[in-house]
Amino acid sequence: MFDDELDRKVTERNFPAKMDNMSVSELQEYIGDLKSEIQRVESEINKKQAASNAADAFFK
Repeated sequence: MFDDELDRKVTERNFPAKMDNMSVSELQEYIGDLKSEIQRVESEINKKQAASNAADAFFK
């Protein structure tokens, strides 16, 4: 999956979603969306930590 597809999918759903009227399959899809968003955020954290670590190593 491409990053722009992830970004588009994330913007299609509001977080947190109202779950009162969601079916079981919709809730399962929502869990998948949340897991994808968590992976996207963790990837961004890793990039930022790597950049910070590289800067720290350069300036020591």
